[in-house]
Order: sequence, then C-alpha cells, then structure tokens
Amino acid sequence: MPMPDASPADITPLPRIMLEPLVRATLLEDLGRSGDITSDAIVPASAHATLELRARQAGVLAGLALAQLAFELIDPAIRFETLRSDGTRLQPGDGIARLQGPARAMLTAERSALNLLGLLSGVASATARIADAIAGQASRVTCTRKTLPGLRAVQKYAVRVGGGSNHRFGLDDAMLIKDNHIAIAGGLPEAVQRARAVAGHMVQIEVEVDTLAQLEQALTLQVPIVLLDNMDLPTLREAVRMTAGRAITEASGRVTPETAPQIAATGVDLIAVGWITHSAPVLDIGLDAV
Repeated sequence: MPMPDASPADITPLPRIMLEPLVRATLLEDLGRSGDITSDAIVPASAHATLELRARQAGVLAGLALAQLAFELIDPAIRFETLRSDGTRLQPGDGIARLQGPARAMLTAERSALNLLGLLSGVASATARIADAIAGQASRVTCTRKTLPGLRAVQKYAVRVGGGSNHRFGLDDAMLIKDNHIAIAGGLPEAVQRARAVAGHMVQIEVEVDTLAQLEQALTLQVPIVLLDNMDLPTLREAVRMTAGRAITEASGRVTPETAPQIAATGVDLIAVGWITHSAPVLDIGLDAV
C-alpha cells in the first residue's frame, strides 16, 4: 500500500534556487524589449502604494513563494507580508498577502505573480476536490506526467499542497511499461524481462494493463505496480480482488470529483488524474488597492 501523504500544511516549500529561473523567465517574457511602458508612463517613479493579494473565489492556495519572488526580483524594496500560507482553504475576499513599496514595480510584477499564483492554486484546488471526494477511503489521488512544459516541479508541488500524491517526475526515475512498449518488445514477459535487466535496485517497475487477462499475466510476473487503465467499475473491483495485495493498484481514465468516490470504493490504492495539472482551472486571485 502507498504511504499516506503529509497534510498540506506539512508540505515543504520548494527552495528558491528551483523557483528563481522560472520566475525570471516569466518576468523577462512579460517585460519584452522595453519594459513596462504603461506603468513607466503613468506612475511617477516616486509613487508608493499599499496593495493586497485577495482571493476572488474559493479554493486552495499554492505558489505564494513564486508570487513573492516575482515582486522581489523586480524591486527588492517591495515589502511582501504573507497573510495566508500554501495549503490554506480560501474563501472569496480572503487576504493572501499585503504589499507595500514602489507602485511602478508592483504593477510591473503583478501579472507574472498572479499568473503563477492562480495557476498553482488552481492545481491545488482541483486536486483537493478529488481528495475531498474520496476522504475516508484508502485510495489516494495522484498526478501524472501530463504537466505544462517547464512547470512540472511546481505543478507537482501544488498537487501535494492540494492533498495529492506525486507519480514519477520524469522518464528517468521509474519505469512505466505501456501498451506500445509491450507491442514493440513482442509481449509483456519480454518487456518486463528487459526492464528488469537494466533497472537499478531503487527503480520501480509499473505495467499498464487494459484487461483482466493482462493483469493476471503481470501478477504472474510479480510486477510490483499495475496501472488499471480505463476499466469500468465491475472490472476494477475484480482487478483489485485478483491482485489481493500482491501489487499496488492504480486506476486511471476519466476521473472526476463525481466518479472518484465510486472508483475509490473498488479498493484501488491510487487514482491517477491528468487534468488536475494539464487542464485545472486557474483560481481567480486579484491584486487590489488597500
């Protein structure tokens, strides 16, 4: 069985050295070739302001460190006071952080900060909807590699903040044998044998199966993890019964907050959900004058 995840409040923030290249690239893309020509034209260089990041809809906060870094990189003179922390359940109107300092710089960093904060809070909120739907059951929600380019580390962080688990981070940290691998290898036994021949002792092997016959073959090969792909509920229940604890079971395919409880009730260990990273709605957060 998978180890239980830490609560969102216990999730360790990502170190600044991991975040800074992403935030810098985001700011540079927005600044273009001439900087913020609107704010530079309208806002006096001497102007100071007090602004507040506020939630405009309910959700789970994630990515506050990236937003803070966006303001700091534009102007270290901006004072950023956090009012909430990642993992907080937000309600409309909740204050997230208060900013004081040079007005121009705050307006220049605003969109980059909000884009990152809204995106990651959206991922955390989507994950929480699944996690909440299966609360009290043994199953855990997990993400996939279906992340936006360049954002995998921070999106997977947001999944943890939302109460989910992380699947593999890349092609190099675990082996997932899928249907095309099996077809090209000439069969499941051949694919598993080749994988085991090169896998280190720390590398897990998972096999994707579409049918109960494939599952039986995988179990005979003593594969430690099986991905039960797009199985209906009766088939999932039978797959869990057949596995009987001999392998970790992971279900995938068309999971929503409405269908997740029924999937969890089959007894699967993990429920893989791709849309919580590749299609999660952005959480609406604004920067308002105080």
